Amino acid sequence: MTTQSLTKAYGPVVALDALDVAIPRSSVGLLGANGAGKSTLIKLLLGLIAPSSGTATMLGMDVRGDTARIRERVGYMPESDCLPLDVTAADFVAHMAEMSGLPARAARQRANDVLYQVGVDEERYRLIRGFSTGMKQRVKLAQAIVHDPELVFLDEPTNGMDPQGRDDMLRLIQRIQRELGIAVFVSSHLLEDIERVCDHVVMVDRGKLVISGRIDDLMRGGGDIIVRVDGDATAMIERLAARGISSRASGLEIIVASNAVSGDMLYDAIRDAVVELDVPLRSLRGRERSLEDVYIQTVSGVADAEELAATVGN
Repeated sequence: MTTQSLTKAYGPVVALDALDVAIPRSSVGLLGANGAGKSTLIKLLLGLIAPSSGTATMLGMDVRGDTARIRERVGYMPESDCLPLDVTAADFVAHMAEMSGLPARAARQRANDVLYQVGVDEERYRLIRGFSTGMKQRVKLAQAIVHDPELVFLDEPTNGMDPQGRDDMLRLIQRIQRELGIAVFVSSHLLEDIERVCDHVVMVDRGKLVISGRIDDLMRGGGDIIVRVDGDATAMIERLAARGISSRASGLEIIVASNAVSGDMLYDAIRDAVVELDVPLRSLRGRERSLEDVYIQTVSGVADAEELAATVGN
């Protein structure tokens, strides 16, 4: 998937702002706060809404001109609770299979198979009205993959689920990739979900691309530094603050932020502070960044840059 200057505006509100990104065909997470433009991007890629400007391609096809062909090869699990309540899960998923082009008998068999795979086997002949939130999410997932797509879009797949249901859903998503060979594109505001099931992440904020890359690469290096000294931690924190380095005490350790000074200069500053205070240095180690660290540092960095640009412009 690729986008070039992809923009969607609803009147004065710009939901997606000149997005340029190349997204690999793998397990991809679309990460951003509520209202960041995630659902808008998915709807644009599926051809459900038209862009205000810019272009996008998916599976080698243009999202404007090849909408029908794209939908034949992709599945979509929407965020909203849009299931018909007075039909059974089996009837609904079979109907969706028929809508995808399967004959009635094959659609019924395929629906039963998929409902079994997502854990709605014994309940498939019950009305959806009586399902829990977790069961409804499973039915939405079943209809998204009933036609054996190459790629499935999952918009907030754990929305409203309790911890156990959320864990079950994430394991189902992993099975879809590994056992069924379906690439997944997961949109979520939950960093833990993305980190668990995805290899690649695309971060958006206020309709703009923040960063795109492999999660392993983004998390490598750049984490905070953990320092332990014999002596007054407060004095160490104050000495680092005098050098423009923020840090905080955590038990017997001092957590030194990595975004103040780059590279070996940060380690040099810690060494110099220890020497000046004349205290023994017991340990000094780096901590790998989490996806949350990457998100917070990157989004805050973009916000700071935009604020500076606005200040200069005024």
